[in-house]
Amino acid sequence: MLSLDVLQVFVRIAETGSFSAAARDLGLSKSATSKKLAVLEDRLGARLFNRTTRRLSLTEAGSDFLERAQRILAELEEAEQAAGRLTDEPRGVLRVNAPMSFGIQHVAPALGDFMTRYPDLAVTLDLDDRRVSLIEEGYDVAVRIADLPDSSLVARKLAPARRAVCASPAYWAAHGVPAHPRELTRHNCLIYAYLPAQNDWRFRGPGGPLTVRVAGNLKANNGDVLREAALAGLGVCLAPTFLVGDDLRDGRLRAVLDTFADDSLAIYAVYPHRRHLSAKVRAFVDFLAGRFGPRPYWDAA
Repeated sequence: MLSLDVLQVFVRIAETGSFSAAARDLGLSKSATSKKLAVLEDRLGARLFNRTTRRLSLTEAGSDFLERAQRILAELEEAEQAAGRLTDEPRGVLRVNAPMSFGIQHVAPALGDFMTRYPDLAVTLDLDDRRVSLIEEGYDVAVRIADLPDSSLVARKLAPARRAVCASPAYWAAHGVPAHPRELTRHNCLIYAYLPAQNDWRFRGPGGPLTVRVAGNLKANNGDVLREAALAGLGVCLAPTFLVGDDLRDGRLRAVLDTFADDSLAIYAVYPHRRHLSAKVRAFVDFLAGRFGPRPYWDAA
């Protein structure tokens, strides 16, 4: 039977992407870490990592085994907590991933209350607009803005993610206000680079879904860049209200085409499937759901 320390070594190597980092985290020498991985690969009869001088990556067998190994270690952690009557007291390290703008504006301000409520819990928050792999990169939970959660993950809806077509009052005064989404083809539209189809803006019309192909002279992989451009009068952005809600309320930006708004997006907490959800993940997801809710504060009039 495989020993738990061998599984821990494998998981930490996979999560950190480095033998040295894994050894440091586990208090082992690099040679001892390598030997434990060799024992595991010999036992499984499979290579778990592709190794080059510059990069360490999981093989197909390694990726499949990682999910199982993480689940085993997570269930062991829960069993230890239960035995010590710690099930209801989240503790340890919670690794969280969130989109950059939403993370800065809404997740980061929430951490003070959350960590005050759970003083035995440490949080590692990584902000990144790309879609990370929770399992391969070692995250416990991620906040995602999507229309469909990953089928390989468990998802819980935290809040709606309403979007607004908006620009500065000066821009609308100079270029005219569109009465229909198709008129956006005549405007300078600010493009978010991480959309699956960057130049296709989706709407909901009286006859059903509507897609408009837009174009513009600025493309960025971060929503704050597009917000600043819109505030400067450069063009039109399709922005989530969690990013521009204050600007809309204060009149710095003006929203149009509200009757065509697409409501398919939502804000989710996603986490790897586990039979028993760990106390730390459950506490974090419950906290965010309570803080944001079905009528989030950023949409308040």
